Amino acid sequence: MELSLPAWLGGLAGTVIAVAVYIPGIRIIEARLREQAGPQTLEQRAAFEEKLSVARRFILGIAVAVLATIGYLIGNAMFPSRF
Repeated sequence: MELSLPAWLGGLAGTVIAVAVYIPGIRIIEARLREQAGPQTLEQRAAFEEKLSVARRFILGIAVAVLATIGYLIGNAMFPSRF
């Protein structure tokens, strides 16, 4: 694993793209899940919100990990270190 500036910038770009894709994507997923859930009691709603919170974190974590890695690899491949 090489720690070159282009690779780090690629990783940063991948992270920014992951967050930019996450925001509209999670809104679409959340809206569909809320439609499917229908009317709920307070206990059911609290449990649903907890599951939704975990799903948000999981999706963001996976998106950042995957896209940052891809960005890192692309940055490293396009501008290899000469040292």
